[in-house]
Amino acid sequence: MKKTRAKQYRHAPAFTLLFLAREKHYGQSMLNTLNTELPCFKTDSAVVYRNFQELEDNGLVKSFWETEKTGTPRKWYEITKKGLEKLAEYKTDIEKRKKNFEYFLKLYDKLTSEK
Repeated sequence: MKKTRAKQYRHAPAFTLLFLAREKHYGQSMLNTLNTELPCFKTDSAVVYRNFQELEDNGLVKSFWETEKTGTPRKWYEITKKGLEKLAEYKTDIEKRKKNFEYFLKLYDKLTSEK
């Protein structure tokens, strides 16, 4: 079964908001966090920046440029109040999905142990 890109990254906005609730990030730092902290999720910078743009367009994050430190200016992102509210919605949705997945696994284990 072929996995589409949309399905592969459908939870990226939820995880992006989750990590932004913990601390602000710029693109590369979010990419590193997603790829190191999530056991079953590998992504690329295009997905990170697309997520940042969509979240910002929807008022869930805000960005600012850091230009005072030495080196290349960085565009930082932080979660907004609206983003925290959306994060709570994601939590509720994930809890419901988790119950369905747990039911699936329990029934699958039952079926396979009977054979």
